[in-house]
Amino acid sequence: MKDKSLIALVTGANKGIGFATVKQLVELGYQVYLGARDEAKGRAAVNKLNAEGFSKVAPLLVDVADAESVVKAAAKFASLEDHLDVLINNAAIGGQQPQTASTINPSLLKEVFETNYFGAVFVTQAFLPFLRKSEIPRVVNVSSELGSLGYHMQSRSEYFAKNLMAYSSSKAALNSYTVMLANELQNTKFKINSVTPGFTATDLNNFTGTRTPEEAANIIAKYATLPSNGPSGQFFGGSGRMPW
Repeated sequence: MKDKSLIALVTGANKGIGFATVKQLVELGYQVYLGARDEAKGRAAVNKLNAEGFSKVAPLLVDVADAESVVKAAAKFASLEDHLDVLINNAAIGGQQPQTASTINPSLLKEVFETNYFGAVFVTQAFLPFLRKSEIPRVVNVSSELGSLGYHMQSRSEYFAKNLMAYSSSKAALNSYTVMLANELQNTKFKINSVTPGFTATDLNNFTGTRTPEEAANIIAKYATLPSNGPSGQFFGGSGRMPW
C-alpha cells in the first residue's frame, strides 16, 4: 500500500509569517494548501513560490471570518484530498488602535474576535474530519505572548494595555480553545498547541518587529511536526514553554 502524502493547510498564508511557514513545510516534504481570503493574492503568492522552485503548493480560498467561506473551502479541499496532517491557524488581524479596555468600541472587539478566535474555531471544526484520517494530526494555533495573562501580569506594559486589548484578549481566547480541544482529544494521536512566533516584522506591526518571518516560521514548523511523544495542550515560544 502506498504511503499517504503529507498534507498541510496554512490560513492567512499569502504573506508574512504564513507565507514563510508554507515554504518551510514544503521543504519538509508537505503538499501545502495556502489559505487566503483574496483569491488573486492567494494565486499570486502560489505563483511566486512556484517561481522560487516550490512546486508542492496550491491556493485555497478561505475567509476565516466568514463561516460560509470556511464551509466552501472544506468542500473544495474534500474534492482534492482525503486527509489533512497539519492545520495551522495563522490568519489574524490587529484591529484599529487604540484598544483601551475601558473605552473600546464593542464593534471593534467583535471584528478582531471574528478573525482571530472564531475564525480559528470555524476552520478547525470544518477540517477536523480530514485531520481524523491522518496518522499524525497536528494543529498549531498561532497565538502571541500578548495572549498570555501571565505575561501581562509580569510586564504591566502601559503600551499593551492601552493599544492592543482586542488583539490580546482574542489571543487569550485562542489559547483557551487550544487547551480545551487538546483535552477533548487527549487520548488520540492529535497534538494541539498554541505557538507565539514572537515580535515579528509584518504589516500587523508596520514591520517594526525584531524577528524575521522566516525565524517565526521555524517555531511554527517545529510544533507542526512534533513526534508521537510530543506535547499537546501547551503554549510555546522560541525559548520553550510560555505561561498561560
